[in-house]
Amino acid sequence: MDKFSFLNAVHPSYIAELYEKYLQYPDSVEPSWRAFFQGFDFGSENSAQEFFGIAEPGETPQYDVGAICADVIKEFQVVRLIDGYRTRGHLFTKTNPVRDRRKYEPTLAIENFGLNQHDLKATFRAGEILGIGDTTLEEIIKHLESIYCDSIGIEYMYIRKPNEIQWIQQKLNVNDNQPNFSPEHKKHILKKLNEAVSFESFLHTKYVGQKRFSLEGGESLIPALDSLIENAAEKGVEEFVMGMAHRGRLSTLTNIFGKSAKDIFSEFDGKDYAQDIFDGDVKYHLGWTSKRKTESGKEINLNIAPNPSHLETVGAVVQGIARAKQDDHHKNNPNKVLPIIVHGDAAIAGQGIVYEIVQMANLDGYTTQGTIHIVVNNQIGFTTNYLDARSSIYCTDVGKVTLSPILHVNADDVEAVVHAMNFALDFRMEFGRDVFIDLLGYRKYGHNEGDEPRFTQPKLYKAIAKHDNPRDIYAEKLIAEGIIEKGYTDKLEQEYKDKLEENLEDSRKEDKTTITPFMKDEWEGYDYAEEDKMMKMVNTKFDLKKLDEIATAITQLPKDKKFLKKIARLIEARHQMYFEDNKLDWAMGELLAYGTLLKEGHDVRMSGQDVERGTFSHRHAVIKVEDSEEEVVLLNNLQGDQGQFYIFNSLLSEYGVVGFDYGYSMASPNSLTLWEAQFGDFSNGAQIMIDQYISAAEDKWKLQNGLVMLLPHGYEGQGAEHSSARMERYLQLCATDNMFVADVTTPANLFHLFRRQMKVDYRKPLIVFTPKSLLRHPKVVSTKEEFANGSFQMLIDDAEAKVAKVKTLVFVSGKFYYDLIEKREELKRDDVAFVRVEQLFPLPTDAMKKIIKKYKNADDLVWAQEEPKNMGAYSHIMMHFEEARDFRVCSRKMYAAPAAGSTVRSKARHAKVIENVFDKDMD
Repeated sequence: MDKFSFLNAVHPSYIAELYEKYLQYPDSVEPSWRAFFQGFDFGSENSAQEFFGIAEPGETPQYDVGAICADVIKEFQVVRLIDGYRTRGHLFTKTNPVRDRRKYEPTLAIENFGLNQHDLKATFRAGEILGIGDTTLEEIIKHLESIYCDSIGIEYMYIRKPNEIQWIQQKLNVNDNQPNFSPEHKKHILKKLNEAVSFESFLHTKYVGQKRFSLEGGESLIPALDSLIENAAEKGVEEFVMGMAHRGRLSTLTNIFGKSAKDIFSEFDGKDYAQDIFDGDVKYHLGWTSKRKTESGKEINLNIAPNPSHLETVGAVVQGIARAKQDDHHKNNPNKVLPIIVHGDAAIAGQGIVYEIVQMANLDGYTTQGTIHIVVNNQIGFTTNYLDARSSIYCTDVGKVTLSPILHVNADDVEAVVHAMNFALDFRMEFGRDVFIDLLGYRKYGHNEGDEPRFTQPKLYKAIAKHDNPRDIYAEKLIAEGIIEKGYTDKLEQEYKDKLEENLEDSRKEDKTTITPFMKDEWEGYDYAEEDKMMKMVNTKFDLKKLDEIATAITQLPKDKKFLKKIARLIEARHQMYFEDNKLDWAMGELLAYGTLLKEGHDVRMSGQDVERGTFSHRHAVIKVEDSEEEVVLLNNLQGDQGQFYIFNSLLSEYGVVGFDYGYSMASPNSLTLWEAQFGDFSNGAQIMIDQYISAAEDKWKLQNGLVMLLPHGYEGQGAEHSSARMERYLQLCATDNMFVADVTTPANLFHLFRRQMKVDYRKPLIVFTPKSLLRHPKVVSTKEEFANGSFQMLIDDAEAKVAKVKTLVFVSGKFYYDLIEKREELKRDDVAFVRVEQLFPLPTDAMKKIIKKYKNADDLVWAQEEPKNMGAYSHIMMHFEEARDFRVCSRKMYAAPAAGSTVRSKARHAKVIENVFDKDMD
């Protein structure tokens, strides 16, 4: 706003003197003044003198410099006024239907820009900025008020790309940013608005007091979404992926996604489910997939993802679903998939995951070519006023992180809402970037329909009680325009409610409700699996000759590129370990698993913090050319046809990235999707995703998912933060058949575990506690024959044990096994056997019972773990294996923190546990 404020303090004669000097000797003028004089040309190809009427083209100017500089200052003051409206006009809009806006200073009064009432009738060339040519200041202000201060306020001047700003300004100048719909289009808008209003009023009378999180006060969302779908289809969009909070979700499902009102009524009636294998969820959490034909006959696929009550969580899932669809079906034209996230105002401002998702928007591994964010802004969160819910002026200020345009719209002005939605779509399709719409309305009832909002906002709800709904407001407008007659809306409402009555009657003829699977087409050919199926052996073998070919591809660097010597030696060592030593380490086991799946046509996607190299520098899946930093991905250079290997270092996020990758796996079951934590305990940053989706989604929503979570785990004296992946938390979430949990100890077992994930005809999340110190441990190796001909072993017996001599039988998992066998070798004990439980869930109880029977002379049965007794797998083993209740447990004592900060203390505790395994008489 103060760009040219220095002009107010400068006498015109001084400007005249400088300007004359500039004309004669440009380089002698101070640079800022020189830039100012050069800027006289407002986009015209003419010179400054010609622009201000000083001279004809090519003519030597003859003028009174002092006189014209006064005019120049006036022009620039009008420019400042225009700039003021562009940057601050959104603060002075008519966007709040039920509250007076806060007061902001300074205002847009012309006096604040050095202008006065006498200037209103003067003509200014600055009008050309708005596309209206030379015109009076009065007319310029009229246009500015219409563009920036009516029912739509727009923030965009912080955008740093001139082409985007120019595009926006040109768009706003069309019809002064006012909607211009045909009479038929207006009738269609009214029809959709009526459906929104009538649906809510019907539910309100039929299901009194039941929670439905109604859209009343924000009904214009429905015609806006309808317009978005119709126009997006015309622009080539083929799939929508939507995430949406509770508010208005049922209306959206019925009036936009085409879900039968009959099904919704069945859910309201609380009927049991037709399916026995899941528990279901409340009606406003359920997802839906459908196909819709637009008015022009185009078919578009619609998906609304199920969501928990952690409302913003679904945003990350939606982004992952959209990206998977883009990668799988629209690789060459990803903007055919359009993600939409509908937020609540309190949630978008208060939930940190929104920031994480926004930061993903332009990253290679996570971009979805632009998301349309819509806020159903009730101006209240449960009972909390917006002034207590955020420090920022707007709930949408997080959108400025990525310099996204933000439109604030009065939800009572349905045409403005539809107009803003069309603008948002055009921007997204033009630039492939996010755009935010803040739909400013109100909430007619409390947080839910059984709540009393006047307890906390009596003044606001007194105003709301007297306020007409958006449909009636719009109907009166159309009557005044002569587009409809009185009674037209009553007829629309009656026809719609008659259909709802029919659906209600039909629903009450059925005893049970059926939940339709989400994204059914993507999951064709996949079955559900209960525990008995999960425990079956799976053929994960791979032809040795083909394995050799993969090993060749990933152990040879391109000869025409220069790499760091350390990298060259690493790749050479991998070649030797495979082709000469036949001792393959953890990294080779992992990379070969990916390679075999790629050769079989599966895509593999991995993301997480520093996964390309690996936190512990073991993976090196992406290799950098030394001089250019060009990326070389050897797994994408396999011979013949193969799937695509995607691997991305993520932003420093767990919650958002796990949600994204979970969504990706949900939409791409034929891809192996992995997320790796930098350290296993960092996954607690994604605990909401783990609790609400990963462990429970199949039970709640019939959603299968094959996401693999790799969690580095193991006690190496690194303190409390980087020792434990908190396996007890995952194991506590295990129930019946909801996921796999593994703590494997050999590269070959990891290889077969990953392959099993893709070889079965169902999908379950897989939690893998991966090692740190074992990545290069000399005993943690496997032969290529074990890769080619083996299978995943849920339990690994002690190959070195002399069964008859064994008195102490120890069950153990993970890295601790290697610590124990090292001690056994040191003590030269042959009366102790160590059996590795490689799969912690479902627990291989039958195999464990057989092992106990095998070691019939063992009278000392032990569960050994390096974690404290209240952590690790001990309580899980006790719960799922009845015999374990008589086990002697060897572990650290119970602690609040996973490990001691002192290396000396940590080692002492570790040694004591090991000693206890071999000496049952210890305290």
